[in-house]
Amino acid sequence: MIRAALFIASSLFVGFGSTSVTAETIDVEYSRFYSHVKKLDNEDTQALQFAFGFVRVGEGRLCGVNGASIVTDKKTMSLEVTDEGRFTVPTEKALKLANALVRIDLNERANVCDMSVQLETKPEYLKQYYKQEELTFLYEQYEAFFNEMGSFLSFMMPSVKGLMIQFDDKNLDFVTPQGVQINNGVLHLEQEWINEAKGLTLPKAPLRVTAMASS
Repeated sequence: MIRAALFIASSLFVGFGSTSVTAETIDVEYSRFYSHVKKLDNEDTQALQFAFGFVRVGEGRLCGVNGASIVTDKKTMSLEVTDEGRFTVPTEKALKLANALVRIDLNERANVCDMSVQLETKPEYLKQYYKQEELTFLYEQYEAFFNEMGSFLSFMMPSVKGLMIQFDDKNLDFVTPQGVQINNGVLHLEQEWINEAKGLTLPKAPLRVTAMASS
């Protein structure tokens, strides 16, 4: 997870209702999400998305999310929630103008779950086989985002030094045909390796691809 992308915290909460002793439904203003997702609404970052979730305070794991939806006065639109408990929201100015809410059904108390945001590639860019130009494309997408953010947050933003490929199996150890090592379900690809790569063959499609960043 990229620290620079974790800029949404529990202060986003605008209201919640208890559903049981250990579960709560919270409402978050869509405009808070929109102010961030709109940063990716351009060609230079078309392969990237923000995945929202909640981290259990003091434990580091993700809190469970039973469901999420966008609610306006006229309709309710369900959002897909991953098995991990993360979800994405559309970039729709109309929802902002309609004062929409994002309603999240947590299976834990809201006061022990802090909102987090993860910058990652969209699902359509998760593949078992990558050409060199595809790896370069993903790297350049992250580089463009960090460069743009760094233009006015240079004192906070790290630089991109490569790609980090994560798998759902956290015990996965594997050496690819290209000689790079997957350790505990994570593969690190430095920029220099990407520039000289002849492609990449993985044992299966990854869970996500994020950026390797350095300050």
